[in-house]
Formats: sequence, structure tokens, C-alpha cells
Amino acid sequence: MLYRILKAIALGLMRLLFRIETRGSGYIPRSGPTLIVANHASLLDPPIVGVAAPRPLHFLAKAELFSIPLFGRLIFAVNARPVRRKGEGPGALRCALRVLEAGGALLIFPEGTRGEEGSLREGKPGAGMLAVLSGAPVVPAYIEGSGRALPRGRWLPRCENIRVSFGPPLSFAVNGRAGRKERYREASRQMMAAIAEVKAAAEGRPREATVGTA
Repeated sequence: MLYRILKAIALGLMRLLFRIETRGSGYIPRSGPTLIVANHASLLDPPIVGVAAPRPLHFLAKAELFSIPLFGRLIFAVNARPVRRKGEGPGALRCALRVLEAGGALLIFPEGTRGEEGSLREGKPGAGMLAVLSGAPVVPAYIEGSGRALPRGRWLPRCENIRVSFGPPLSFAVNGRAGRKERYREASRQMMAAIAEVKAAAEGRPREATVGTA
């Protein structure tokens, strides 16, 4: 209930500030485990995708945020779950798998950290590992404009148009134990390639740019 209330409030604010536009939300399964993978250029990205998605999403956030009075309770209420930076790889993976095993929808950013608006970088193998081990449908998403609205180093957002576009789901599965690390890396590459395709379609042009270019 609280998630729906906060989502309605956030959607109203984002429409007012950013004229947020959503495309392709029908690609997101309405139920069952789902992994949404998106580019990452701003702290605004998690709530932006959260209001654009037609179902509740879960997020992973650094554990220190949950110790902030009121704020920690707020982000927990909107399905954020804590992971610790020190040795966070296995812990984050276990937390993410639990969300998916329970039939939830999880948003992650394969690039790991924020980059520049309009640029796509190499995905981390951990994102591919999560997709392969969970077997969940993977929905690529491209966020346009969030890096202009709230770039790294800025605390107050600008009024910029923001668009979130989703693409057709991908499917990954465990393919034996041999070469599994390469399979994880390949899954991450395919994720970023799919995000690049969504980006190109949103911009109304054939896909020419490769990951790592604007």
C-alpha cells in the first residue's frame, strides 16, 4: 500500500519536473521473476524506472543509507534492500537472487556506477551471473535525460525531459559448468547490446553505436 502511495506521489512530481515519458512498458512481465537492466547516469534512475514500470520493483542500495533516520525506513518501504560495500559481491548476489526466487521484479545497473549522459559502458560480469543463475527474463531499458537533470556532483535537479524506454526480454540459462565465467561475461555483453538497441530505437535511428560510445 505504501509503495503505491509513494509511487503515485513520485509520478506526479516527475511529470511536473521532468515531463517523464515511458515507452515499451508492455515488455515487462506483469508477474513472476523479472530482471530489469538499465543504463546509469544519475541518482534519479532508480525512482525514474520505478515510476515507469507497471509493477513494483526492488532495488539494491548500500547498507549505510538504511541507518539514516526516516530515510532508511522510506527506502525500505519502496523495496530497497541493503548490501554492504565490503565484500558486497556475494551478499548482493544472494539478496538479488532471493528477490527473484520470490517472484519479484528487480532493477539493476550492469555498468555498476554512474556514467555520462548518453554513453554506455561495459557491463560487469556480476550482472550476467545474476541473469544466468536466476533464469529470469531480462528486460533492457534505456533512460534518456536523467544525466542532464541530475548529473554526478549536482544535488538539485534541473527541469529536463526524461524518457524511459523498455525493450523485448532476453533469456539466459546455465549452460553447463564449463566456461561459466565466460558465459556470465557474454550475458553482460548481450545486456548492454540490448540496451544500446533500445537507445537507438528511442532515438529513431538504426543501431550503429556500440557499447562505450555516446
